[in-house]
Amino acid sequence: MISRYGESIFLGYGKCHHYRRRCRIRAPCCNEIFDCRHCHNEVKNSINVESSHRHQLPRHQVRQVICSLCNTEQEVRQFCINCGVCMGKYFCDICKFYDDDVSKKQYHCNGCGICRTGGADQYFHCFTCGCCYSIVLKNSHPCVERAMHHNCPVCFEYLFDSTDNVVVLPCGHTIHMDCLKEMQHHLQYACPLCSKSVMDMSKVWEQLDTEIASMPMPESYQNKRVWILCNDCGATSLVNFHFVAQKCLNCKSYNTRQTGGASPSSASVSS
Repeated sequence: MISRYGESIFLGYGKCHHYRRRCRIRAPCCNEIFDCRHCHNEVKNSINVESSHRHQLPRHQVRQVICSLCNTEQEVRQFCINCGVCMGKYFCDICKFYDDDVSKKQYHCNGCGICRTGGADQYFHCFTCGCCYSIVLKNSHPCVERAMHHNCPVCFEYLFDSTDNVVVLPCGHTIHMDCLKEMQHHLQYACPLCSKSVMDMSKVWEQLDTEIASMPMPESYQNKRVWILCNDCGATSLVNFHFVAQKCLNCKSYNTRQTGGASPSSASVSS
């Protein structure tokens, strides 16, 4: 039985574990040959490389490719000029991108300026957010300018061209799906950027209602009142202090923070 690695070599795919293609690329930045831009970046942008020499491959500037079957170096094209082999069933002349695995449903987004996966009929480009989202979100996502043009707030990888799945939070901010799951595993349910809840927390708030009702405050604290700011709706409220949590008077969320104490004569306010 031939291993997947052996099968890749047999089919002319080379050693790249990112894509199935029959060519290598000459990096325009350092003039070295790599299987793909990710292979280049893993070597040239590694923490093992002196910081002044680290760099990423500019995909759109690739001009030369080398056929994996006949080793002919040539200008970027889909079919080898010498042996005629197809170097990638999916080919983008703009991104200089090749991949034989078309089950990914690759497509080029003119708005993003790069190739994406998942099928052009399943995604739309939001020009305010500056990226592609699932059509399910077309009329329901909150727009955040250049929403994916920043690093993941958990792992700090740049999100715009990340190969890992990215999700849009209810607040409009973006994060790796795996990073969000890791947050939830550690009972963290607030956006790392704006502190708004990342999911429907109504059931949790109901449990807190019950818990707080069953835990009356000591007599010395029963008249203590504090100002709070709600991370979910932005309202400020003057509420009774409790060791467990303080509830927003406007949206009933417990995702709040204490902003200050209050004098005994202060009246309850929600704004």
